[in-house]
Amino acid sequence: MRYVKLKHQEIPAIALGTWSWGNGVNGGDAVFGNNLTDEDLKPVFEAAMKAGFNLWDTAAVYGMGASETILGSFIKGRNDFLLSTKFTPRGTQTEDAMEEMLAGSFDRLGVDYTDIYWIHNPNDVERWTLKLIPLMKSGKVKHAGVSNHNLEEIKLAASILEKEGLQLSAVQNHYSLLYRSSEEAGIIDWCNQNKVLFFSYMVLEQGALTGRYSSKNPFKAGTRRGEAFTSEVLEKLDDLIDVMDTIGKKHNADPAQIAMAWAIAKHTVPIIGVTKPKHIESAISAVDIILNEQEIKELEEAAKATGVEVKGVWEKSMTE
Repeated sequence: MRYVKLKHQEIPAIALGTWSWGNGVNGGDAVFGNNLTDEDLKPVFEAAMKAGFNLWDTAAVYGMGASETILGSFIKGRNDFLLSTKFTPRGTQTEDAMEEMLAGSFDRLGVDYTDIYWIHNPNDVERWTLKLIPLMKSGKVKHAGVSNHNLEEIKLAASILEKEGLQLSAVQNHYSLLYRSSEEAGIIDWCNQNKVLFFSYMVLEQGALTGRYSSKNPFKAGTRRGEAFTSEVLEKLDDLIDVMDTIGKKHNADPAQIAMAWAIAKHTVPIIGVTKPKHIESAISAVDIILNEQEIKELEEAAKATGVEVKGVWEKSMTE
């Protein structure tokens, strides 16, 4: 297992995401087209913990609490895990909204603190960053993070915390071979320079970069990822998948593992959605893959040549 530093704490080089755990609004059925039960997911959790992947990323809005509830049932009675969950700002919320949402997360997870607490979007950065301060000082939040923020918003959040003697520990943005907006905007460089850990989500583009899907084997219709990655879009990825496969053969790896290894090589911590034990096996191998500069260049050139850039409906460009 390779580890990286989250301030003074070591964490695995890959974090595990639970966006697809549980059904409901923003849940696994609506986004990914699955209907996974606790019984389906428990072997995944156990395989991950055995392998040393103990950082679990979730959010109150994933399945509107369903993801946290499932994860909470798995970690009950254990103390060898690390938790990452999120507060989601919305249009109209009371001044106590963050504290109340965190309390709900704690209730579902069965804990009294979280290792990382993220502000999920940049809606009113100053207002919600200020709300993190008492939660950090009380010990309910060990590390503060911001997600889907641009560089200006990240710097603002960091400065607000610094005035109280606190630090911004992490940034979590969409980042993959097909979507490098955070790199182009200088966010990853800023994070490296300021010892803020960058977490990359959708590294596998919801499965589109695994090589398991194609125009002949598309995503399930009626799902969010099926709408984003249509058969026409998947066909445009064929050449990139071929390059990933060719490089993968040199490392005894598949395209998914190459996508993860690329994200690690770019000084980020990929968050990988896991729903099957084989996903853990894939991550175990991916952390040991070291790509050279030529391989990274070939991957990035092939990705650019696809002309595909899929941005979530909740996202804004980081370079505008």
